[in-house]
Amino acid sequence: MKRLAVSSMVTPEYDGWFKKRVNDNIPRPSLENTRPMVEQLRVPSLELEIIKQDFEKKSSDLGKKIKQLEEEKMHLRLDADVQRSEAEKWRKGKTKVEEDLDSLKTDYKKLRLSMKTAGLGKTSEQWRHEIREEKTKAGWWERKFREAQT
Repeated sequence: MKRLAVSSMVTPEYDGWFKKRVNDNIPRPSLENTRPMVEQLRVPSLELEIIKQDFEKKSSDLGKKIKQLEEEKMHLRLDADVQRSEAEKWRKGKTKVEEDLDSLKTDYKKLRLSMKTAGLGKTSEQWRHEIREEKTKAGWWERKFREAQT
C-alpha cells in the first residue's frame, strides 16, 4: 500500500501504527528478548518433577477419599438394611397386636353376651336393688319361721 502523500493528514499515532503494520494490521512480533522455540517449550526437569509430585499427592489424597467414601457407603447400606429389618419386625409385631386386639374384642363381646344371659351384666345400682329385695324376702321368711315356731 502506498502511504498518503499529504503529511498534514497523518497523525503521529497513525504513522507509528502504519510502520508496525504487516498483513492487514497484524503487528510484527518483537524479536527482543526472545528464546528459541525449543527453549520455550522445554520445561525444566525440576518444575516437571514438582508438578508430578503434586499430581501424585493429589491423586493419592483423592484415592484415600474415594476409599473412605466407599466405606461410608457400605456402612450406610448396612445401617439401611438394619433399619429395614427393624421396620419389618415392628410391622409384624403391629400386625400380631392388631390380630390379638381383634380376638380380645370378639372374646369381650362373647363374655358380655354370656354375662347378660346369666344375669351377671347388671350395674351396681341394679345389684343393690336386687340385694334389698332378697333381704326383704329373707326377713319375711324369718318372720314366717318365727311365727310358725311360736
